[in-house]
Amino acid sequence: MIAFLAAAGLLAGARLAPVAVRVPVTAPASVTRALVAQKIYNGRANQLRVRPPRLDEASTAVDGRLDEPQWARAALLTGFSQFSPNDGAAAEDSTEVLVWYSPTAIHFGIRAFEPHGAPRATLADRDRISADDHVQILLGTFNDGRQATVFAVNPLGVQADGTLTESNQSRSSGFGGGTLARDPADVSSDFVFQSKGVVTGEGYVVEVRIPFKSLKYQALPVQAWGLNIVRQVQHSGHEDSWTPARRAGLSFLAQSGAVEGLTDLRRGLVLDLNPEVTQRTAGTAPRVGSGVRTDFRYATQRPELGGNVRWGVTNNITLNGTVNPDFSQIESDAGQFSFDPRRALFFAEKRPFFLDGIEQFSTPNSLIYTRRVVQPRVAAKLTGKVSGTNVAFMSAVDDIAGSQSRTDNPVYNLLRVQRDIGASSKLGIAYTDRVEGRAYNRVADVDGSYLFGKIYSIQAQYAASYTRQLDGRVLNAPLWHAGLNRNGRNLAFGYSLNGVHEDFRALSGFIGRDGVVNGSVDQRYTWFGAPGALFQTVTFNPGYNATWRYQRFVHQGDALEKKGAFKLNAALRGGWNAGAGWLVETFGYDRGLYSDYRILGAAGDTLPFVGTPRIPNSDFLFTLNTPAGRWISANVFYLWGRDENFYEWASSDVVITTYGLTVRPTDKLRVNATYNLQSYNRRTDGSIVANNRIPRLKVEYQLARPLFVRVVGEYTSLFRDALRDEGRTGRPIIAPDLCANFADQVTRACQRSSFRGDFLFSYQPNPGTVVFVGYGAGYADTRASAEPFEFPRSVGFRGYNRLDDALFVKGSYLFRL
Repeated sequence: MIAFLAAAGLLAGARLAPVAVRVPVTAPASVTRALVAQKIYNGRANQLRVRPPRLDEASTAVDGRLDEPQWARAALLTGFSQFSPNDGAAAEDSTEVLVWYSPTAIHFGIRAFEPHGAPRATLADRDRISADDHVQILLGTFNDGRQATVFAVNPLGVQADGTLTESNQSRSSGFGGGTLARDPADVSSDFVFQSKGVVTGEGYVVEVRIPFKSLKYQALPVQAWGLNIVRQVQHSGHEDSWTPARRAGLSFLAQSGAVEGLTDLRRGLVLDLNPEVTQRTAGTAPRVGSGVRTDFRYATQRPELGGNVRWGVTNNITLNGTVNPDFSQIESDAGQFSFDPRRALFFAEKRPFFLDGIEQFSTPNSLIYTRRVVQPRVAAKLTGKVSGTNVAFMSAVDDIAGSQSRTDNPVYNLLRVQRDIGASSKLGIAYTDRVEGRAYNRVADVDGSYLFGKIYSIQAQYAASYTRQLDGRVLNAPLWHAGLNRNGRNLAFGYSLNGVHEDFRALSGFIGRDGVVNGSVDQRYTWFGAPGALFQTVTFNPGYNATWRYQRFVHQGDALEKKGAFKLNAALRGGWNAGAGWLVETFGYDRGLYSDYRILGAAGDTLPFVGTPRIPNSDFLFTLNTPAGRWISANVFYLWGRDENFYEWASSDVVITTYGLTVRPTDKLRVNATYNLQSYNRRTDGSIVANNRIPRLKVEYQLARPLFVRVVGEYTSLFRDALRDEGRTGRPIIAPDLCANFADQVTRACQRSSFRGDFLFSYQPNPGTVVFVGYGAGYADTRASAEPFEFPRSVGFRGYNRLDDALFVKGSYLFRL
C-alpha cells in the first residue's frame, strides 16, 4: 500500500521552507531596536538552556500588548520544530516566546504568526480550547523530566491548565489504530494565573503571568526548571515544539529545555480559604405501585455551609482539606453502553477537591479511584515531592449513602509514594484502607518501571488485598502485572500480562473485571510521508489478546476469549484522521454469567441453560475524525459484523456506532451533539434482540470570559426482546428483568426510556470564586410499552413522568492570603 501511495505522489510533498523570525509591525520602535540585542535561544540550534532576566513588574499589566520595557529585555525563544504528525522538520508557522521573571511570578509573551488567515478561537469555558489554536507552556518545576504543570491559552486569552505525568509506555489511540505522539495533559486541576490574548493582523499575541504561589517547586536557592513551549496549529493539524523533540522515545518531557538561574523567588504565605454556601430545593414523585403520581413533593433545604482550605506547607508540600463539600454544579456523566456485562464502566473524576493533585495518586491497575468516596463529610490530603520522592496521602470520612451497610460511615485512607530511580525509572508503593464498621478492605501494592535505551520500558506490579466482608467472610488474594514496551519512531509495541484473582477486592480502586488473566500483544508499524504530502502518517496495528479464567490460567487451561485485530490508521494533511479494522474473535461460554438463566420447557417446567461452548466473531470497523474546523468538526465510529449476543449467548448481527458533531457558529456559542447506538439482530430470522440508543445534546453560550450558560439533555432508550435459547433449543429463556426489578425473572420483552435535562448558569472569574445557579430534572417512561423519541406535549412529555428535579444556588469565594 505504501509503495502505491508513493507511486501516486501522495507521500512526496515538497518540503516547505521555515518562516524567518520576525518582529511584528505593531511593536513600538524602541522595542524593535531592543529585540536585535536580545539574548536569543533557538530551539533548532539546540540553544535550550534559557537564563531569563529578573525584573521589576510594578509597571506592567497583563494586557496582551507586550509594549512595556520589560519585554524588550526578556529572553527570546525562537526556532520551533514540528513534532506531530511528523517530527524533525522546521515549523511551518513562526512562533516567538519572550520570558522574564519577577520576585513573585514568571512572565511569558507569545507572538504566534499566522500567514494562512485569522486564527481559530472561541470564547470558550475554561479547559475547552482543544479545538482552538493555542499555546501550551510546560513547566517542570522539579526539573526531573517526569512531570510538568501545563498552562495553555488560546488567542482570546481563554485558559486551560493541568498536569502532565508521563506513563512511560507506548501509546495507542484505540480502535483507530494510530499512535499518539505523546501523553496528553490532564486538565482536571485548576491553577490561578493571569492571561490576555489579542488577535492581530499577523496572527495573535498572548501574555501570561504565572504566580509562584500557584506552583510547587524545589527548596533550592537557585532554581532550574524544565521548559518547553508547544503550539497547536489548527489550520494544518500540526503540533510544534520549541525543543526539537523526537517521537522515538517514551518521554516527551525528558526532551525539554530548561529555564535556569531563577533566584530569590518570593512565594510568600500560600494559604487559600474557600468557603462555600449551597441552598437546594429538591422534588420527588412518590411511587404508587408500579406507576408514579403526578403530584410532586418539594423539600427546601436550609443553606448548607462547607469549604476548602489549601496550605502550602513548604515550596513542595501542599495540604488540602474540605468540610461538607458540594458538587452539584458538576456536569452529569455522559451515558455509556456496556459491551461486555462482566466489565464495569469507568467514569472519570470531576469533583474539584479530588482533582487537585490527583495525578500523584495514579497507580497501575487503578488501585486508587477517588469516585469510590461518594460524598465526603470531611477529607484531607497531603501531596508533594521531597528529594526525588512523590508523596500523596488522603483521608476521608464518607457519607452513609456510600456505605454497604447503610449504618456506618466508610472511612478511607489512601497512600501513594513514588521514588525516582536513575534518569527516568521509578519505584512506587501504595496502600489503601477502607473501613466500615467491622468490615474492612486493605490493599498493599509495589510497582515500578525501568526505562532503557530511551525507547524501551519494563513495568511490573504486585498487589495483595485483605478483606473482611460485612458477613464476616475473610478474603486474601493477589493482583499482578508485567509489561514490556517499545516506542520507536517506526516500530512500537506493547506486550503485557495482567492477572486478578477471583477474591481480589479493591473497594478504594477500580478493577474493570476480576477473576481473569489477560495477555496482550500490540504491534504498531508507522510510515511517515514527506512534509505537505496527503498522507502524513500511516500506521498498521496488528494485535492479539487472550483472556483466561484465573484458575484455568494457573492450571494451564484454554483461554476463555481469543481476539485478533488488524487495524490501519492514517493521519492526513490538514488534520484529518481515518482508520479501518478487522476483528477476528472467539468467545467461550462463561457459566458464571448465566447462573440465573433458565429455559422454559414445553410442560411449563424449567431446564438448565447450558449455552453453546464457543462463539466465533468477525467484525469490521471504520473511524473518521475531521480537523477542528473554524465552525464545525465531527467524528464517526462504526462497527458492524457478527458478534456475540450476550443476552442470549448466541451469534448475532451487530451494529455499534458513535457519532459526534461540534458546531461553533460564533466565538461564544458551542453546540455538541453525540449519538450512540448498539443494535443486535438474530442471525436466524433477523429479529431484534436488543436496541440501545443514547442521543445527547450540550449547548454552551459564553456571555463573557468568566460567564457562561450550559444546557445538557440526554435521552436513553434500552430495548430487549423476549429472549430465547437461540443457539440450541429455540425455547423461551427466563432471565432477569431489564426494565423493572432486576431480581424478577421474566420472559417478556421490555423497554425503558428516560430523559435527563440540566441547566447551569456559571460566573467564575477565577478558580474558587464562583456563583452557580442550576436546575436538573429526570423523566422516565412508565408505560408497559414505549416507543423511542416521543414528542413533547404542551406540558411534559407524552408518556413520560417526571421522577425528580432540583434547583440549587451555590456561591464560593477564594481568599488568597
